[in-house]
Amino acid sequence: MPKKKLDTNTDSKMGELLALSEGAAVPHVADLVEGIVVSIGKHEVRLDIPGFTIGVVRGRELVDESGEYSSLKIGDKVTATVMEVENENGEMELSFRHAGHQKAWGYLEDLRQSRDIVIVKVVDANKGGLMVKLGNVPGFLPVSQLTVEHYPRVDGGDKGRILELLKKFIGQNFEVKVITVDDEDGKLIVSERAAWEEKQKDKLDKYKVGDEVEGRVSGVVDFGCFVEFGEGLEGLVHISELAWQRIDDPHEVVQVDQKVKAKIINIDGSKISLSFRRLMDDPWKKVIDKYKVDDMVTGKVIKINPFGAFVELDSEIHALCHISELSEKPIQDPTEIVKIGETCEWRIISMEPREHRLGLSLKPLSAKKENEKDKAEKGEEENKKETEKKVEEISDENKKE
Repeated sequence: MPKKKLDTNTDSKMGELLALSEGAAVPHVADLVEGIVVSIGKHEVRLDIPGFTIGVVRGRELVDESGEYSSLKIGDKVTATVMEVENENGEMELSFRHAGHQKAWGYLEDLRQSRDIVIVKVVDANKGGLMVKLGNVPGFLPVSQLTVEHYPRVDGGDKGRILELLKKFIGQNFEVKVITVDDEDGKLIVSERAAWEEKQKDKLDKYKVGDEVEGRVSGVVDFGCFVEFGEGLEGLVHISELAWQRIDDPHEVVQVDQKVKAKIINIDGSKISLSFRRLMDDPWKKVIDKYKVDDMVTGKVIKINPFGAFVELDSEIHALCHISELSEKPIQDPTEIVKIGETCEWRIISMEPREHRLGLSLKPLSAKKENEKDKAEKGEEENKKETEKKVEEISDENKKE
């Protein structure tokens, strides 16, 4: 909640009188003063401000964000913010709301700096995360700051489904750390992941990049799969790390509860990245033993993009036929020539094992020879022109002499 700017333009006889009382410092608007509760009514609380006057807290100014004054008793010592040095009844107008706000946000800033773990209650959810309360202060727990246990794993990133899963946490308590406190904008952001990292630090310290781990698949999503290992740790195997060949659907490769081995390839806080393929031999190292440029091979079209067709030559090697190599005539759409699932005879036109690339063509060999002939003739023509140009330059020089 943003701070309310107090009106400091107060000029009263009360202030002059107070200045004379025992040399005590005169309270000003927005100052914090201490008092003792002398009466409690339904809509107001009166305080004795020792050495000065009686103060009153009423209406909305009774609402205390810190929660400290929610159950006052006569005789309690409290702190309030001066709203007016003298109101219409000659009393000092005070506020628990402003004092509570200062205390609440001061406490939050202390938590941010100390990085202590605290409990928050989830009160609502939206597509970006969870609305929480820390004491009486509303805050936000972004989806990105949830632990892997609570992170909504939704195929395709369906926002409606994500919201549905997040709403299941309403009413629950989460352990978090305060990571952002902005009193001016009333912004409080917390992280469950940071709290989890603190508690799991000893377990995480047992592992390093390059370690091999055994575990089970705890979840499969469109961008990969999660693997649970060790003492409640969990890592992500990105779709690109499932196998050496191209994978379009992780469900075709792994299933939930499947026992697996993986290699740790990165640790970033609590985010652990794993790989299956790094534990497998790279089939591209031996590709030159199986295939050669100009070989004719049989392959099945497994995916089509605007720029060409991906072709499965065997269970490990997938290749690409660029749209320009699908036909001798210019085409706009690869589906004009090939369809997914179709098996064709292809010609290998390029191989780059280190980059895991193999290029194919559907054009006949005669087209290749024709292209080479055209290139040769074009080269000869360019050489001829270059020679003629040099002869002309020499002739011009001779004329000048």
